[in-house]
Amino acid sequence: MKEVLNLNSSKWIWRSVSIVSIVTTLVLLVGFIYAIKDVNAPQVGTEAIERPSQQLGEGVADSMDSKKEYKIAAIGDSLAKGTGDETGSGFVKRSVEGLAKSSGKKTTLLNNLGINGLTTDGLVTKLDEEGVQYVLKQSDVIILSIGGNDLFQGAQLLSSAKGESETSAGAESTNSAHEVTAEKIQSALPKASAQLKVVLEKIRVINPDSYIVYVGLYNPFGDMKELKTVGNEAVTRWNNVALTTINKYENMTLVPTYDLFTHNLKRYLSSDHFHPNAEGYQQIANRIVQGIQ
Repeated sequence: MKEVLNLNSSKWIWRSVSIVSIVTTLVLLVGFIYAIKDVNAPQVGTEAIERPSQQLGEGVADSMDSKKEYKIAAIGDSLAKGTGDETGSGFVKRSVEGLAKSSGKKTTLLNNLGINGLTTDGLVTKLDEEGVQYVLKQSDVIILSIGGNDLFQGAQLLSSAKGESETSAGAESTNSAHEVTAEKIQSALPKASAQLKVVLEKIRVINPDSYIVYVGLYNPFGDMKELKTVGNEAVTRWNNVALTTINKYENMTLVPTYDLFTHNLKRYLSSDHFHPNAEGYQQIANRIVQGIQ
């Protein structure tokens, strides 16, 4: 009788162990399946944090490669015009020359519509002019530089960050650092960044097929203690606003310049301590060419 009970007891134990093993296996299997799903389809929050910023040239239309020639227009502020470059070439002419050399295609500058002191407000109005629209409509590539005069109000006329009296050609005398304050930079950011979005969208409407290259901002006062932090923060926020708009379109790119100048202000800035010099413009042009190809 005891042997029968022991036998029945053993069978019950083995059955229990088997059931527990099966349940454990199922639990592990379900957990594994959910883990696979989580890896293949991460939640929006995680994906947004890890998504890399747009790279140079990302989103360039295939049609750019099929073009037999490039027709280029530039529009915007004094950087688009090339102020500060003793050769007068700026990044526009240098980009045209660089693109022609690297692509082997005929590259023509239709017009440089850069204006000293132009702000986003002024450019929004400028884009309504028939002559401006005509040039932009003919362009395969539109190089845009705007925003520096909005954030650093009056800074385009600075003699230098050290208060030197020497001024660039045609510039009025200013009182150096007194022209630019942290308060002015911060107060200018909201409206100006909103206007930047308007500018980009208007250019897109004027010419839906062109490739738009926006030259990002740098902080020319990174070597001034009172303006380094606030200037860096404002420029970073500005460039992020630009990139958010640019990412909505396939044929736009932002060419970063912040990193170029951060540790090379003395090397790449002209004597007015605001505009690039010839070497600084060349560095920007190199990136523009890279962004187009």
